[in-house]
Amino acid sequence: MPRTRRGHHHHVYVVELSDRVWNEARFRKANPDHQLGKPFVYVGMTGLDPDLRFDKHKAGIQANRFVFEYGLRLLPALYEVYNPMPYQAACEMEVELAIGLREAGYGVWQA
Repeated sequence: MPRTRRGHHHHVYVVELSDRVWNEARFRKANPDHQLGKPFVYVGMTGLDPDLRFDKHKAGIQANRFVFEYGLRLLPALYEVYNPMPYQAACEMEVELAIGLREAGYGVWQA
Protein backbone atom coordinates (compact mmCIF):
# COMPACT_ATOMS: atom_id res chain seq x y z
CA MET A 1 0.00 0.00 0.00
CA PRO A 2 1.42 3.44 -0.85
CA ARG A 3 2.67 5.33 2.15
CA THR A 4 0.24 8.23 1.68
CA ARG A 5 -2.78 5.92 2.05
CA ARG A 6 -1.57 3.77 4.96
CA GLY A 7 -3.19 5.83 7.73
CA HIS A 8 -6.31 6.71 5.79
CA HIS A 9 -9.36 5.04 7.21
CA HIS A 10 -12.32 7.25 6.32
CA HIS A 11 -14.91 6.16 3.79
CA VAL A 12 -17.86 7.51 1.87
CA TYR A 13 -20.76 5.13 1.41
CA VAL A 14 -24.13 4.98 -0.32
CA VAL A 15 -27.20 3.19 1.04
CA GLU A 16 -30.14 2.31 -1.16
CA LEU A 17 -33.41 3.42 0.43
CA SER A 18 -36.83 1.86 0.00
CA ASP A 19 -39.25 3.59 -2.37
CA ARG A 20 -41.39 4.26 0.73
CA VAL A 21 -39.00 7.10 1.65
CA TRP A 22 -40.73 9.16 -1.06
CA ASN A 23 -43.72 9.41 1.33
CA GLU A 24 -41.56 11.62 3.58
CA ALA A 25 -42.23 15.31 2.85
CA ARG A 26 -38.69 16.35 3.87
CA PHE A 27 -37.19 13.85 1.45
CA ARG A 28 -39.45 14.96 -1.44
CA LYS A 29 -38.68 18.63 -0.74
CA ALA A 30 -34.92 17.92 -0.86
CA ASN A 31 -35.30 16.15 -4.23
CA PRO A 32 -37.55 18.21 -6.52
CA ASP A 33 -35.73 16.97 -9.64
CA HIS A 34 -35.81 13.24 -8.84
CA GLN A 35 -36.23 11.21 -12.03
CA LEU A 36 -38.82 8.46 -11.95
CA GLY A 37 -37.11 5.07 -11.88
CA LYS A 38 -33.85 6.32 -10.33
CA PRO A 39 -32.97 4.95 -6.88
CA PHE A 40 -33.38 6.71 -3.56
CA VAL A 41 -30.12 6.81 -1.60
CA TYR A 42 -28.41 8.09 1.51
CA VAL A 43 -24.81 9.31 1.18
CA GLY A 44 -22.61 9.33 4.25
CA MET A 45 -19.02 9.26 5.47
CA THR A 46 -17.47 7.31 8.30
CA GLY A 47 -14.24 6.33 9.97
CA LEU A 48 -15.59 2.78 10.17
CA ASP A 49 -15.89 0.10 7.53
CA PRO A 50 -19.05 0.95 5.53
CA ASP A 51 -20.58 -2.48 6.29
CA LEU A 52 -20.19 -1.90 10.02
CA ARG A 53 -21.57 1.63 9.73
CA PHE A 54 -24.63 0.36 7.83
CA ASP A 55 -25.21 -2.26 10.54
CA LYS A 56 -25.07 0.49 13.19
CA HIS A 57 -27.62 2.59 11.27
CA LYS A 58 -29.98 -0.40 11.11
CA ALA A 59 -29.48 -1.10 14.83
CA GLY A 60 -30.36 2.51 15.66
CA ILE A 61 -26.86 3.41 16.85
CA GLN A 62 -26.06 7.00 15.78
CA ALA A 63 -28.48 6.29 12.98
CA ASN A 64 -29.87 8.55 10.32
CA ARG A 65 -33.65 8.09 10.54
CA PHE A 66 -34.05 7.50 6.80
CA VAL A 67 -31.42 4.74 6.81
CA PHE A 68 -32.81 3.23 10.01
CA GLU A 69 -36.35 3.09 8.63
CA TYR A 70 -35.81 2.68 4.88
CA GLY A 71 -32.23 1.43 4.35
CA LEU A 72 -32.07 -1.68 2.17
CA ARG A 73 -28.42 -2.29 1.28
CA LEU A 74 -25.09 -0.66 0.52
CA LEU A 75 -24.36 0.23 -3.12
CA PRO A 76 -20.56 -0.26 -3.22
CA ALA A 77 -20.35 0.25 -6.99
CA LEU A 78 -21.11 3.92 -6.34
CA TYR A 79 -18.38 4.54 -3.73
CA GLU A 80 -15.71 1.83 -3.45
CA VAL A 81 -13.38 3.53 -5.92
CA TYR A 82 -12.91 6.48 -3.54
CA ASN A 83 -12.07 4.59 -0.33
CA PRO A 84 -10.16 4.82 1.94
CA MET A 85 -9.20 8.49 2.22
CA PRO A 86 -8.22 11.12 4.79
CA TYR A 87 -10.93 12.68 6.95
CA GLN A 88 -11.08 16.01 5.11
CA ALA A 89 -11.22 14.32 1.71
CA ALA A 90 -14.09 12.11 2.94
CA CYS A 91 -16.00 15.17 4.16
CA GLU A 92 -15.65 16.79 0.76
CA MET A 93 -16.34 13.62 -1.21
CA GLU A 94 -19.55 12.99 0.75
CA VAL A 95 -20.93 16.33 -0.48
CA GLU A 96 -19.59 15.93 -4.03
CA LEU A 97 -20.96 12.39 -4.36
CA ALA A 98 -24.40 13.49 -3.13
CA ILE A 99 -24.45 16.40 -5.58
CA GLY A 100 -23.37 14.17 -8.47
CA LEU A 101 -26.02 11.55 -7.73
CA ARG A 102 -28.73 14.20 -7.35
CA GLU A 103 -27.68 15.72 -10.70
CA ALA A 104 -27.98 12.23 -12.22
CA GLY A 105 -31.61 12.08 -11.07
CA TYR A 106 -31.24 10.05 -7.89
CA GLY A 107 -33.29 10.91 -4.82
CA VAL A 108 -30.56 11.74 -2.29
CA TRP A 109 -30.41 12.37 1.43
CA GLN A 110 -27.10 13.58 2.79
CA ALA A 111 -26.96 14.74 6.41
